[in-house]
Amino acid sequence: MEAPAEAPKPADAKLVKPRPAAPTGRFTLGTASSIKKRADGGASTELGVSLSSLTKSTSSVNASSVQRRSSTGSFGKQQDNGSSAVAKKASPTLSDGAKKSKPVSAPIVSSKPAVERKTSLTSERTKVDLTKKPAVKASPTSTLKKVQSKTESSNGSSGSTRRVASNTSLHSPRSPSVSSSVTKKLGSQASSADKGSVSIRRKSSTADSRDSRFMMLPQVDLKASDEVRLDSRGHRVRSLKQLRLSPALEFVYLRDNLLSSLEGVEILKGAKVLDLSFNDFKLPGFDPLGNCKVLQQLYLAGNQITSLASLPELPNLEFLSVAQNRLKSLCMARQPRLQVLAASRNKISTLKGFPHLPSLEHLRVEENPLLEMPHLEAASILLIGPNLKKFNDRDLDPNKAEVAKQYPAHTAICIRDGWEFCSPELAADSTFSFLLEQWKNKLPQDYLVKKAYVDHPFEEDPCHCHFSFTNLGSEGELVLKYQWFLGGKTPTDFVPIPEALSEVYWPKREDVGRCLKVECTPILNDAEFPPIFAVSLPVSPGTGCPKVINLKVNGELVEGNILSGVPEIAWCGGIPGKGVASWLRRRWNGNAVVIDGAEGMEYQLTVDDINSSLVFMYTPVTDEGVKGEPQCTMTDFVKAASPSVSNVNVLGDIVEDNIIKGKGKYFGGREGLSKFQWFREKDNGEFLLVLANSMEYTLTKEDVGRRLKFVYTPMNLEGQEGESACAITDVVKKAPPKVFNLRIVGEAREGSKVSASATVIGGTEGSSRVQWYKASSSEFKNEHELEVLSTSKVAKMFRIPLGAVGYYIVAKFTPVASDGETGEPAYAISDDVVETLPPSLNFLTVTGEFSEGQILTASYGYIGGHEGTSLYSWHLHETEDDEGTPVSEASSLLQYRVTKEAVGKFVSFKCTPIRDDGTVGEPRVFLGKDRVTPGMPTLLSLELIGEAIEGTTMVANKIYWGGEEGDTIFRWILASSDGAQKEIEGASNSSYTLKCDDIGLYISVLCEPVRNDGVHGSLVSTEVIGPIIPGPPACQSLELVGSMVEGGRLTFHAEYTGGVKGSCIQEWFRLHGDGRKEKLTADECLDLNLDDVNCRVEFMYTPIREDGLQGSPRSAISDTIIPGEPKGVNLILPECFEDNEISPIKTYFGGKEGTGKYTWFRNKEKLDNLEPDLVAASSEVVGEALKYKTSLDDVGSYLVLYWVPTRFDGKTGDPLMAITDEPVMAAFPSVSDVHLEQKSLDVYCGLGIYYGGYEGSSLYRWYREPSDGTRLHIDGADSVTYEVTDADYSCRLLFGYTPVRSDGIIGEEKLSEPSDVIFPELLKMETLVFKGKQVERETLTAVEQIPRNEFQQHIWNNYKKEMKYQWFVSNGSGVYQSFEPLAIQCSRSYKVLFEDIGRCLKCECFVTDVFGRSSELVSAVTAPILPGTPKIEKLEIEGRGFHTNLYAVRGTYSGGKEGKSKIQWLRSMVGSPDLISIPGEVGRMYEANVDDVGYRLVAIYTPVREDGVEGQPVSVSTEPIAVEPEIYREVKQKLDDGSVKFEVLCDKDRTPKKAQVMGHLERRILEVNRKRIKVVKPGSKTSFPTTEARGTYAPPFHVELYRNDQHRFKIVVDGENEVDLMVQTRHIRDVIILVIRGLAQKFNSTSLNTLLKNEA
Repeated sequence: MEAPAEAPKPADAKLVKPRPAAPTGRFTLGTASSIKKRADGGASTELGVSLSSLTKSTSSVNASSVQRRSSTGSFGKQQDNGSSAVAKKASPTLSDGAKKSKPVSAPIVSSKPAVERKTSLTSERTKVDLTKKPAVKASPTSTLKKVQSKTESSNGSSGSTRRVASNTSLHSPRSPSVSSSVTKKLGSQASSADKGSVSIRRKSSTADSRDSRFMMLPQVDLKASDEVRLDSRGHRVRSLKQLRLSPALEFVYLRDNLLSSLEGVEILKGAKVLDLSFNDFKLPGFDPLGNCKVLQQLYLAGNQITSLASLPELPNLEFLSVAQNRLKSLCMARQPRLQVLAASRNKISTLKGFPHLPSLEHLRVEENPLLEMPHLEAASILLIGPNLKKFNDRDLDPNKAEVAKQYPAHTAICIRDGWEFCSPELAADSTFSFLLEQWKNKLPQDYLVKKAYVDHPFEEDPCHCHFSFTNLGSEGELVLKYQWFLGGKTPTDFVPIPEALSEVYWPKREDVGRCLKVECTPILNDAEFPPIFAVSLPVSPGTGCPKVINLKVNGELVEGNILSGVPEIAWCGGIPGKGVASWLRRRWNGNAVVIDGAEGMEYQLTVDDINSSLVFMYTPVTDEGVKGEPQCTMTDFVKAASPSVSNVNVLGDIVEDNIIKGKGKYFGGREGLSKFQWFREKDNGEFLLVLANSMEYTLTKEDVGRRLKFVYTPMNLEGQEGESACAITDVVKKAPPKVFNLRIVGEAREGSKVSASATVIGGTEGSSRVQWYKASSSEFKNEHELEVLSTSKVAKMFRIPLGAVGYYIVAKFTPVASDGETGEPAYAISDDVVETLPPSLNFLTVTGEFSEGQILTASYGYIGGHEGTSLYSWHLHETEDDEGTPVSEASSLLQYRVTKEAVGKFVSFKCTPIRDDGTVGEPRVFLGKDRVTPGMPTLLSLELIGEAIEGTTMVANKIYWGGEEGDTIFRWILASSDGAQKEIEGASNSSYTLKCDDIGLYISVLCEPVRNDGVHGSLVSTEVIGPIIPGPPACQSLELVGSMVEGGRLTFHAEYTGGVKGSCIQEWFRLHGDGRKEKLTADECLDLNLDDVNCRVEFMYTPIREDGLQGSPRSAISDTIIPGEPKGVNLILPECFEDNEISPIKTYFGGKEGTGKYTWFRNKEKLDNLEPDLVAASSEVVGEALKYKTSLDDVGSYLVLYWVPTRFDGKTGDPLMAITDEPVMAAFPSVSDVHLEQKSLDVYCGLGIYYGGYEGSSLYRWYREPSDGTRLHIDGADSVTYEVTDADYSCRLLFGYTPVRSDGIIGEEKLSEPSDVIFPELLKMETLVFKGKQVERETLTAVEQIPRNEFQQHIWNNYKKEMKYQWFVSNGSGVYQSFEPLAIQCSRSYKVLFEDIGRCLKCECFVTDVFGRSSELVSAVTAPILPGTPKIEKLEIEGRGFHTNLYAVRGTYSGGKEGKSKIQWLRSMVGSPDLISIPGEVGRMYEANVDDVGYRLVAIYTPVREDGVEGQPVSVSTEPIAVEPEIYREVKQKLDDGSVKFEVLCDKDRTPKKAQVMGHLERRILEVNRKRIKVVKPGSKTSFPTTEARGTYAPPFHVELYRNDQHRFKIVVDGENEVDLMVQTRHIRDVIILVIRGLAQKFNSTSLNTLLKNEA
């Protein structure tokens, strides 16, 4: 049921609440907030009303709450879905001002009869149930708001009343709650006013067929005027040509008609709402809607539409209803601003071809087969993207949104291409298989796609794409070319990214949230194939933590060069900062060491870096201080530079006898044996070599008066020489005598003779003199600190006097030349002070007995000053002449107790005298005359160690003294418990092992010490220990017996102890070389076999006593088992057939078998005697391996095998021979590798390999295989070659080969693989030419030229299918010129665009034949495109239509780059052709004012190109400018009053000024009424009011505005009476001027209604 419109109520009328049983019909798909609002560019018109009517209407409006509605026209839950009309204007005469009618709405549907037309509206309000409906105030931001009309009766205006009745009958049957009785009542109302068949059609439409839940039908905009609204619902209109359509219409309602074609809808260029619901549209012919560019709402519900494929792109379409049709899919053009799509109750079963709807917020597809699809809501999210808010009239399920995230990024593309949607677990494999199926015919032959995906992209982080192909056998190298694209939030609207042509792309900050796509184009053998693609998830924001992607070092690795570190950093969303760099040096096979100070991005190589590799380490750091992971890279080893030298010079005074030194700065690795040469200048100016291989040179007498040259030849360690450099000295000067190498020769000891030795240079030495001194210090300072010991003499010798003891002696040497010239004296000081005599001993002796255990005492006499700590040491000597061994325990002692070690040796004492000042004298030694004798043999202690347990070894532990021990005597005694003793026979050692017989007895030992010289000591006995108890079972000894050779047998011998022997355990193990241990047997013996060869055998023996006690096991391990002698045991040859491999049956013995010698013989006869020589002489050798594969040559012959068994170590045994029982049999005839070879374009050859004895007359046949797979034999084709005929085209050829053996045996026929499909020659094109001007806006047509030969003409006439074109546009010029494709330009013709100016166009063309093949590409390139004549199209003025608004002129310019186009604003009176220029208004923007009210604004646009060329001017105009609604109501109220006063301001001195200051203005009262106008200066306490200006509205009265000041205006009464006034705001100024002009309307040609026209 429709929601009724609200009617105006008197002040005392009671509001009636709407009935709950009749809910309002609505077509919103949810809340109003889910649908976006748009700004309204047009203005609606409302008729003027009287003051009283306006007051009532205003009160009604204010009483209602204003609700926001969506752009679909819904207000909320309570909204009017019915149709209502705007009442016509009353008579436009001035006298009818009080009778003007208001807009009315449809009457309310109730249970009472319809109200008579002549009944007053007041009485009608009291009788009819009113439904409360909010009235909406006009908003400047709404485009399609529909304000509820207000109803008021008009006396004397029957036409208005009839119009109301007629429009009331046109209700939309959309609510399911409309009862039949109500429908009949509405029908009766309509029958009284309109005799049409609307009521009949409405009755036939049931509530079930037009359910308001699914039928998205519009609400009629009642506020719109008849000039912009057309309501022809239910008029049985069959063609749009029956209607008066015009471009000015904005709201067109054609529901419930018989329309079946859109022919004629092109004229509705300004339509915003178009309702075509419930008509007879069937065929998808929506192309005419392409002209409706501003269309916002389109209603096509309730038709028979089967496809939307022809629906064009409508750039402003926000709402589309196609419910209750016969659609099978939603395939249509892209709708960029569509917000609501209602497609319920159709036959949609697939999402294939789903359009790109980036702004869609609400999708409804109820009651469609599509709902059976699993996860349909998730699929919708994938196709539409994050803007989708509602699905099937409910909010999105968050779980479905999470499910959508589990699908691959390319899922939406696959869905649009027809992929069958499935669960997310299977989607990855399913979508990839779907794409592979699409790509398989586009790829190079024998290539398959292995993988194609893109990594998850992150901001400023490299994103890699991964494409790989599987080659099934194609030749040639496959090259991959890449192109990256940037899309939207969903994988749509992809735009190529310039220069993104590699496998890696770095997403930018502006790419976040958008999907990436990469196309991979395979190129094989220079042939480019269609691309495949991969799509990524939306780019995620970066982590902000940088990371190094690539790090390299630039620069030549040669000493002295500068290296630069170049990092490639992914900043991952962070702000790039300054990273941390460091350089490290790494020696070969060493660790990297940080180079001090090398912390920059550059580093200069030094000599220390040679033969080292450098490590550059870099840590990226963002501007915020976030550090990434450090990365490093290593260089190769640094090489040394070529050796060179610079700054060569000579250091030192160039004076005779001086040493000068050559210097130079070496560079070039480590310096090797560089060459140094000294040259002396000769008289002729040449230089003579005087010294080599020395950097120093001593100037000689020969050098005096000449120059020297130093030559430096650099050489590195490898012996590489560099370029030499030299330096030349000044002339060498003669030197005075000079002393060198002065020293004192001789001992500095009291009474010794010393001499002064020196070398004098500087001429011939004469009588040089020497003087001697003494000094207390070893450092020479000056001569004044010395004490003289002698006078200056020529003699050089000097005896040290006693007074010099304890001092240093100094020699002063004064050089004297032969000519008497004296040089500078030199001084030499002794190394040590003068010493006294050395210390010494005058006697040394030792007293005491030289026998073991005695004490020896030493004494001596010392001379040589006071004794210090002299040194003592005792030594033992084997002989009197040897050096002896020091006795450490007697060191530094004068006494020594003779020990056992000294027995038989000589003892000596050594004393070294030392003076108290540390001086050491000559040592003296005293040596004893006799050897040390030993002491009497004695046992100091004797004890028995060990437990009295059987098997225990008892040990007699003793301490012997008395020289070297000899054969000490031991006797072991056993004693019983009764004291009886007996000596154990044979027990004469210091140890005894208790035996089984000793159990229960006691044991002790007697010991008699014996010295090595046979002297016996006293007998000593130990205590008795016992009784002896049995010991644990044990194996005392274990050994293996037998031959350690393969085939031998091993046994064992074990010695048991530990009581009575029980059943002992014996086990045999095999020990492998890799450490494995394998148990063999538990028998008493082991037979060795091949497995034991090269292994060892371990025998484990576990002793067990008879009472079951088990002892510790003991093992014995054999040597490595060696193999036996090689031997062939058996050799048999099996039955043989042709081409079979024969493996002889043989048995080998003798270790691990090696590579034996095998010889195969072939013989026509079977030999009885297999002697090797006889077989070799009569047979043919055919093989020398273990196995032999028979061939055709062996058929019918016997085979003989000669075998020499060989061990792995090469040792051989006796040979064996064997012969086959039967000759070799031929194989059954067969053929393999049957295939075709194409010899030429139309000749094929069949080939195959015969097998099975000797071939006879084999059979050949040819077959033809059409596309249905059947095989047809080709009659007469019985040879190996075949020539193609026309019947073979589109078929494949097969070759049949039936093998026949020479004996007539026939094998099975084998067929070759089918050949490629047989096709004729490819279509060819010679050239491509253009027709048309190569100028902007012109159309170019590509025309191909076909070869003229007969064969190509025949192919073109019979096999051509279609031509395909692709247009390109150039980038760059010259050698840098490239072309990029124009994606949608794929037709023969192309219209040149502005963007093409100055660029070249290229068209590529190829032709496909009926077999699906394509010809080679042919292309043509234009010259650079020239600009066209300047032209402006689609010119329009934007603005809201009120006098306070800003207006802008906009249009589409073409004709090159636009220059300074000319614009002029004018005014035009409605119905008058005259244009009034507005001075100074030449810009694109124009601000209207009150002077524009009632006029149309006209803009004349003259396009001008940048080079000054002008085009044809084009004009555009607005609708008449209306008064701003708020000002309109205020002016209307004041005009109804008829008299009004305004408070204004006036300049005091009434002189014009550029800027008015409020302090200089005085107050005035402006009085206006219907007859005259008056300006009065108010009175004060001292003056009366005075009239400054007054007059009527008769001409030349007028009011002027100031365009540059919105507060000032001028009233001109006549030529001498005018006043300049000012108000506070523009609003007040506009009200005053409109009131004045309204009261003065009888003197104007424009009526008051026109002046005050309001389109709010």
